Amino acid sequence: MKFLKTLLLFLLFYNYSFSQNPLISKDKVKQEIWVDSIYNSLSTDQKIGQLFTIWVATKQGADKMKEVSSIIKKNHLGGLIFSLGNIKDQAKYTNEFQSISKVPLLIGMDAEWGIGMRLDDAFSFPYNMTLGAVNDESLIYNVGKRIGVHAKRIGVHINFAPVTDINTNPNNPIIGSRSFGEDKLSVTNKSLSYLKGMQSEGIMGSAKHFPGHGDTSTDSHKTLPTINFSAKRINEVELFPYKKLIDNNLSSVMVAHMEVPSLEKEPKMPSTLSKNIISKLLKKKLKFEGLVITDAMDMKGVVDFNKNQSADVSALLAGNDILLMPDDLDESTKSIKNAINNGIITEKRLKYSVKKILMAKYKAGLHVNNEVNLNNIVEDMNSDVDKLLFEEITEKSITLIKNDNDILPLKDISSKIAFLEMGGSSSDEFFKMLNHYTKVDKIEYDSEILRKIEPYNTIIVGFHKSNKSPFDPYKFSKSDKEILELISKNKKVILNIFAKPYALMDVDMTDISSVLVSYQNNSTAQNKSAQIIFGALPAVGKLPVSINNKYPVHTSIKTTTLDRLSYGLPSNIIFDLNKLNSIDLFVEDAIENKMTPGAQVLIAKNGKVIFNKNYGYKTYDKTEPIDWDNIYDLASLTKILSSVPLLMNEYENNTIDEESTLFDIIPDLNLRDKSNLLLKEMLAHQSGLYPWIPFYKETLDSINHDPLSSFYSKKKTNFFLFL
Repeated sequence: MKFLKTLLLFLLFYNYSFSQNPLISKDKVKQEIWVDSIYNSLSTDQKIGQLFTIWVATKQGADKMKEVSSIIKKNHLGGLIFSLGNIKDQAKYTNEFQSISKVPLLIGMDAEWGIGMRLDDAFSFPYNMTLGAVNDESLIYNVGKRIGVHAKRIGVHINFAPVTDINTNPNNPIIGSRSFGEDKLSVTNKSLSYLKGMQSEGIMGSAKHFPGHGDTSTDSHKTLPTINFSAKRINEVELFPYKKLIDNNLSSVMVAHMEVPSLEKEPKMPSTLSKNIISKLLKKKLKFEGLVITDAMDMKGVVDFNKNQSADVSALLAGNDILLMPDDLDESTKSIKNAINNGIITEKRLKYSVKKILMAKYKAGLHVNNEVNLNNIVEDMNSDVDKLLFEEITEKSITLIKNDNDILPLKDISSKIAFLEMGGSSSDEFFKMLNHYTKVDKIEYDSEILRKIEPYNTIIVGFHKSNKSPFDPYKFSKSDKEILELISKNKKVILNIFAKPYALMDVDMTDISSVLVSYQNNSTAQNKSAQIIFGALPAVGKLPVSINNKYPVHTSIKTTTLDRLSYGLPSNIIFDLNKLNSIDLFVEDAIENKMTPGAQVLIAKNGKVIFNKNYGYKTYDKTEPIDWDNIYDLASLTKILSSVPLLMNEYENNTIDEESTLFDIIPDLNLRDKSNLLLKEMLAHQSGLYPWIPFYKETLDSINHDPLSSFYSKKKTNFFLFL
């Protein structure tokens, strides 16, 4: 009986361990055969080569790519991390590099917010901090999924993401907007949703930067940051997301270059080289069995702080499997080989990591196919699905944190409103969309600003900072803060910041009526923010980080919409996008054949404008182009613009169809011989009806055609009431 209990416990432990290994594929037996076959075919040099992944930027040109090819052959590389370039070049060189490698290459990318983070013509999603403001976890899953789709399409197998760092330090120079926020539960849930989205497309994720880079004040690219928290605090906060992700088949963990005295007693020992942090904490205590990857080995955080032996040897002995971006590949290879020859690194230790890498390659499908199809690849990686998702995320992230007297949404649009731009970056789309709802005057920011704003009741201040990188400057200047404080004392000020929330930390918001955080300064954020201000969209986001005690993490003021049109992209679920795209052809044909000098087409459904485009000029002399804010005298178009929408509504309610007769539509009238006219014939102008009836002739003399006195007066009326 005792033996049976022991056996059952062993089997349970075995099954538990098996389920925890994220590198094991569904066809485990075939995977083992392939891994053993490849491993046994490799020389010691080739096995060592599998440990290294080097940085490749196709932007460097053909000569540099030839050099990479030579390195792959000479050093028997295990993988590549692609960076700067474009989609077609990366796909082309991926195929070329795979074709010359004896063992298929594991291709990785740092694509935290999408492949566009690295490639000029690829798609980018919002930064993690923007995602951190979104309440809907399914949207984060969809981001991970779409990034997975893009990665798979371009031949990438592992994305070094998600960033699971909990950004509790506002002055963190290297994480910041790369983090989902400061709340460990939110960061964990969003990291997990992102990871599962990627995994659904067969892409491996790599949580980073272990054991937690969120509360550092220095950059490990430049020096060795120190984390001075207790082991208890690190276990409860920094390690919290890793535990959850490890339980959900996390494929790899990237280890940061940091000094953590509570976890590693040796002074100035980078965590990347610490056996206590990697082997004892990550592998043994957290039971992680996936790939352990170093952060880049050419960073100052490890290069300047390595002691005694080679950093690569130390990293391998500490428990890492993949050595990312070595400072000197040839020297790194040589040092590891010497360590093996001298018995410092055993054959068993080498075998352990190489086989794990081969297991990952099998799971990525590299045992079957590694060729990227180049046909339509740019289009496939920039789809309407991605644009719609970007729009929805942006809309649902924008966060209202202050709203005195419920000033937002702006209800009275008859008052004088001005717009003031701060921050030094583009605000064009924001100003344009504000003017879709009422007249908003733009005021130049100069020494006369206080005099210029005098006639206005409400001032909308847009604070716009560069959106090129999450590391760009984001703070208000001293003069910005002074002006903001002055104008908010006498005017209703709506402050909308298009930068990370930390920009507000040193701003006095006491007299500002309303504060809206839009996180990033792109055209979509500007567009959606203006719509929220005027009530076409609700504000639903929540702060992912604290600004101060008055505006802590999760601050969120929700608003409701007013009866105003919103603007956005059309969904292919509701609209046939091909038909919408064909509108251009119809209008351009009409202009070319001089049916009209120009046109503006607007399509709205359920209160949302999904198509609004201008074509041509106001007249045939082509002096003034049609603009979005032109006002038209509809005149004889009234009968179309009023009757057709009513007919469309009846059609959608299934009360009429194209076979309906005039009698079906208006049965209460004596229609005589018009009763059986078909709706479709009338709309097609082929029902036999007269195109128009000249009623005005009844008001003229039948002989001389002069106006009849019973209808027309010869005296000027002093007061005439228009009805």
